[in-house]
Amino acid sequence: MHSKIAALEYQLPAGVLTNAAIEADFPEWKAAKVEKKVGIRQRHIAAPAETSQDLAVAAAEKLLAYTYPESVDFLLFCTQSPDQLLPTSACEIQRRLGLRQDIGALDFNLGCSGYVYGLALAKSLVNSGFCRNVLLLTGETYSKFIAADDVSNRSIFGDAGSATLVSEAEVPGIGEFVLGTNGAGASNLSVSQPCARNGYLYAAGERPKLYMNGPEIFNFTIETIPPLVSQTLKKNGLRMEELDYVILHQANKYILEFLISQMGIDPARCHIDMLNYGNTVSNTLPIALKDSLDKGLVSKGDKVLLAGFGVGYSWGATVVEIN
Repeated sequence: MHSKIAALEYQLPAGVLTNAAIEADFPEWKAAKVEKKVGIRQRHIAAPAETSQDLAVAAAEKLLAYTYPESVDFLLFCTQSPDQLLPTSACEIQRRLGLRQDIGALDFNLGCSGYVYGLALAKSLVNSGFCRNVLLLTGETYSKFIAADDVSNRSIFGDAGSATLVSEAEVPGIGEFVLGTNGAGASNLSVSQPCARNGYLYAAGERPKLYMNGPEIFNFTIETIPPLVSQTLKKNGLRMEELDYVILHQANKYILEFLISQMGIDPARCHIDMLNYGNTVSNTLPIALKDSLDKGLVSKGDKVLLAGFGVGYSWGATVVEIN
């Protein structure tokens, strides 16, 4: 039994935060300078009542418009900004999408590596013969965790949702995975309240706040991702020159250009496009893959390396072949 990515869609909120709007609030943060350094001109921001579940459902509805909903055998939802602590969002999504009741449905909490982990889970479910079709959703609204005066994170993160159908295939469309975890870096990208450890308490009117230690995240990235890519190529029996395209988590332009140079990848074969999205966490890889397909940057038969990395610390990569 083999598996492939059979369909792919994404959804962006209508709200947009531009660099110019950030500069208007923080004159020292020049719009042109932000774009030049991090490669982001604007990012989509969820409305106050709009959630990660809403964005994932909208993406799934696009996908299911041309795929039979009754064919879905399992639902996976990757998010770090769920609608509520319980019940799991995946159960509500099953109802909202009108999926069958004799399916499995669960959330899993991962960030920028989450899409790769989700593909690994979906592939395992299909290749084992347990499922024929797995609906993998991602959804994030990090904007709801960012303080109004945290201009650094406001300039980077955007909100989005995605939907991917992983289906059985006659030939392998999803290759071997390399996954990794190092919890020693957990505190460098976190939202620590409200939670069980802190008694679910925070000041009235205060929102949970995202904390990111940028320098430590950068150091983790440049130390971990080159070996990850090498290990993934080896596990899939490939050389770098045999890849048609490389899509790394779209963290920011500076990090990606540094990694490309460090690994000696041809820039023409490596995706960098977060200009109108920002860093959408677990959504960056499916958005980039969908855009690459739509723009003809990749086509049938191409081998594409996907690598995600970040919060946890966690990282993962695989090679997919476009079917």
